[in-house]
Amino acid sequence: MSAGPGAVIITVPGLRGRVDDHWQTQLAARRPDVLAVQPLGRNDPSLADRVAALEETVEAVGGPVIIVAHSAGALTTVHWAARHPGSARQVLGALLATPPDLDSPLPTEYPSLETLARHGWLPIPRQRLPFRSVVAASGNDALGDPQRVRALADAWGSRWHHLGAVGHLNPASGYGEWPQADLFIEELSTLEASDEFEPGHASSGQRTALSRPRRSRARLNPAHLRPGRRGREPGGESPDQPGHPPR
Repeated sequence: MSAGPGAVIITVPGLRGRVDDHWQTQLAARRPDVLAVQPLGRNDPSLADRVAALEETVEAVGGPVIIVAHSAGALTTVHWAARHPGSARQVLGALLATPPDLDSPLPTEYPSLETLARHGWLPIPRQRLPFRSVVAASGNDALGDPQRVRALADAWGSRWHHLGAVGHLNPASGYGEWPQADLFIEELSTLEASDEFEPGHASSGQRTALSRPRRSRARLNPAHLRPGRRGREPGGESPDQPGHPPR
C-alpha cells in the first residue's frame, strides 16, 4: 500500500519518548514511505522544538506529504500549520489521532497545564487548517473529552471520526499495531481537490470508501529528500524511563 505518487508520510509523535510497540513506530518500521519526527520525551515539553523538527522534516522532503500525528503531535501539527503556511501547502492531508483538549488537568505522568502553557501549547489554534484532515477521536480518552475534541475538529475544518472506546490509542490502551491508520492514509492520499470531503462530518467504523534551540532530527531516507539536500542522522532519543506508564 502506497501513499500515492511521490507522497511521503510524516509521523508526528506526542509528548512520549521512543516506544518500540507504539503504532507510529510500527508504521514507520513496515512502510518505506514513512519519515518519523523523532520524539523528545516528556522531560522536554518544548513546543518550539517540536514545531521546528516538523518544519525541518517537511522542508527536507520538498514535495507532497501526508501527516500522521498522535496525541500532542496533533497539536504540534496545528501550531506548525499556523506558523508555516508556506510549508503547509505541501500537505495533502493529515490524520490527527486522539488529540488532547488541554482543558482539564492531564494524568500525573504528563506535564501540567501550566508547564504546557509556559512552553507555548496554549491556547490551541482554532483556525481552519489549510489542508484536508481527519480527527480520529476516542470515546474514553482520559486526555480528551469527546465533545471538546469534536469542537476542535469543527474549528479546524476536520472530518470527525469516532473510533469507539480505544482509550488514548497507545500501548497502555492495547495499541500496538493499528492497521486502520493505513486506511486513513489511503483515503487522504487518494482524495482529489474536487472530491467531497466534509469538514466536521461524523463517521465511525471503516471509512465509507471501504465501507533554534536544540532541534530533534528526523529520520530521513535519502531517497525521500529533494535533490541537493542530505538527511542528518537522528538526534539523541529521549525514551521514557522504565516504570512510567506507557504512552
